[in-house]
Formats: sequence, structure tokens, C-alpha cells
Amino acid sequence: MTGFEFIETSIEGNGVAVIYLNRPRQLNSLNRKMVSEIVAAMEEYDRDETVRVIVLTGHGRAFSAGADIDEMASDDPISLELLNQFADWDRLALIKKPIIGAVKGFVFGGGFELALCCDLLISASGTEFSFPEVGLGVMPGAGGTQRLTKLAGRTKAIEWLWTGERVSAETALKHGVINKIVAPELLMEETLKFANRLAKQPPLSLRLIKDSVNKAVDYPLYEGMQYERKNFYLLFASQDQKEGMNAFVEKRRPDYQGK
Repeated sequence: MTGFEFIETSIEGNGVAVIYLNRPRQLNSLNRKMVSEIVAAMEEYDRDETVRVIVLTGHGRAFSAGADIDEMASDDPISLELLNQFADWDRLALIKKPIIGAVKGFVFGGGFELALCCDLLISASGTEFSFPEVGLGVMPGAGGTQRLTKLAGRTKAIEWLWTGERVSAETALKHGVINKIVAPELLMEETLKFANRLAKQPPLSLRLIKDSVNKAVDYPLYEGMQYERKNFYLLFASQDQKEGMNAFVEKRRPDYQGK
């Protein structure tokens, strides 16, 4: 995949696509074009049948230090409305395939919001997370208050958002914001190992599990269970279900095709 200014992409292993934020001198601060490129790459990989898992990470010493403040400093409510500032961010929530974030260094502001759009987060030790927007007289606007609250709970979310304090990887792990901490030099190795493990799973199962879990965040228990049940039934129309169960009976390794 080519033609991008602020990101790089590659295919690593069998069915694992990697998107690298590529403004290392600016600590991968997110301008509007960069966000648009991230979304475009995500959507293209989501349509690509050869890709099963997407990894999002950053070049340089930071995942992302946040939004490009120089770009936003002169904005006003009307310009933001006309730009539809968060339209690209909304499209990230529509990606069906697993997204694994590999984060390091600084994960601040819009960079933290981008990380929270991932399904799983693997963090290098020493990484710091923060929503510093309050110190600029604003607040997160791309889902930060909502996603952080659903993960860490109201009490911790409002503390971190009100103070703008930097949160260690260990604290983020304790409160369910990230999945795992690894040594910085092992970040991509461990992330790709996990991504390749997921890439061997039946793609339709991963897709519908993600769909059902996302609904569980918002649905009452009974409605969520009814939604889960429909996805369960739907998988019995797939070739992968037949392959998986036949392989189990025949005591062989399944070969999932995502059909």
C-alpha cells in the first residue's frame, strides 16, 4: 500500500498488516490528513481478504503525543462543524477485523484516543498515558471520555481527565486500559507473535465475537445475549464452522478460509 505522507504500511507474517504512524520528529502528533490516512489504510485492510489482523504502532520514540495543536489553535465551532472534525474517527469504529495497538513512549491526548480505538493494547514498559486536554482549556472530543470510562470506570476516568496526569503502563494495566506490558525491545516481536496467533483463528468467528463484545458495552444483559445468540447461529452457516468441527472430530489442524 503506497501513496501516504504520514503513515507507512507493511504485511508481516501470514495475514498481519501493520500501520506505522510516521511523524517521528513530531512524536507522531496527529494532524487531520494523518488521521484520514490511518482510516483509509484500515478500511482497505478491512476489505482485503488476505489480511486477518491489523497492527497499529508508531515509528520513533512515541506512539503519539496527541493532536497537532498548531493545526487546531485557530479553529472555531463553525469551522469544526463544517470540517466534520471527527467523521474519520467515527469510521474507525466500523472496522470489523481485530486491531492490535503496540504502544510506547507517549500515548497522549488524541494519541490515547487512537489507542483506545484498538481492540487490544500491548504496551512497552515505561510508556505513559495521558489526556492533557484540560490544560489547554478543552477536553477529549474523539471518544476519549467515553472509551476510558467504559474501560477504567467513572472514578478513575474522571480523575485522569480532570487532572491530565500521566499514567504509567502498570497503572493502565491495573485498570484494564491495556492488555499486556513487555520490554521495549520486544514490543513488535511480542505484538506480531500475538497477531499471527490470531491470524490462524477463523476470521468470521473473530469478526462476530468483536461485534458481540462491542454490543455488550452498550446493551443491557438480556438484549446483549439475544444479539450474541444470533451471531452464534449465523456462524453455523459458515464453511469455517464445518471445517473447525470436522477437524476436531478427525483430530487434525483446521484450515480456516474465512467463508
